[in-house]
Amino acid sequence: MESKYNMSKEDNIFFAKRKLVDNIYKSANLEGIAITFADTYSFMNNVNTGNISIDDMLKLKGLKDAWKYVFDNIDKDLNIDFIKKIHFEVCKGQNITPLGEFREKGVGITGTTWRPKLPAECDYNSELQEILKNPNKLDRCLDLFCWIQRCQMFLDGNKRVANLVANKEMIKNGQGIIAVPVELIGEYVYKLIKYYETGDNNELKIWLYNNCIDGIEV
Repeated sequence: MESKYNMSKEDNIFFAKRKLVDNIYKSANLEGIAITFADTYSFMNNVNTGNISIDDMLKLKGLKDAWKYVFDNIDKDLNIDFIKKIHFEVCKGQNITPLGEFREKGVGITGTTWRPKLPAECDYNSELQEILKNPNKLDRCLDLFCWIQRCQMFLDGNKRVANLVANKEMIKNGQGIIAVPVELIGEYVYKLIKYYETGDNNELKIWLYNNCIDGIEV
């Protein structure tokens, strides 16, 4: 898969920080947190508009804190412990247990009868290492984005974790950032469910490539 952008890590960090409000707005809506861009912008600037519930404010704070962790650890090796740490940052304070650890019970997914395996039945470390062997930088990041969502490692927050982990690697490798446009969430979920059911992410990755990758030419 051909890279859409070939930025330096420093330029990509700068770009991602400039687009942070937009990414949090899109990531929140993808996870089902109904919030406007204006309210997201106000929240990020410590202004309470009164339009955001306490629960949603906690989720936004989790995204904000998790992004800070990503920026502070952009060069850190990606491993299972890093993914767990992102979940901890994303979901802390939200009455989610286990926090920063894999789920211990089954989950259902709206729109499909397909069910992911229990984490205890999986070898996430081997699966992750296999993905990281891919020499194609962009393809590797998109695989991460898809894989984490399909695994459903955690009881809640899997899409947010996938977004942050994949973008950490996108930024580190100068590939831009991934963000699903709010107006395309319905189309994205349709393709995501198809991927859940088939295990084949090729169609989903092409869709992401065409619709969800942003960056700047340098």
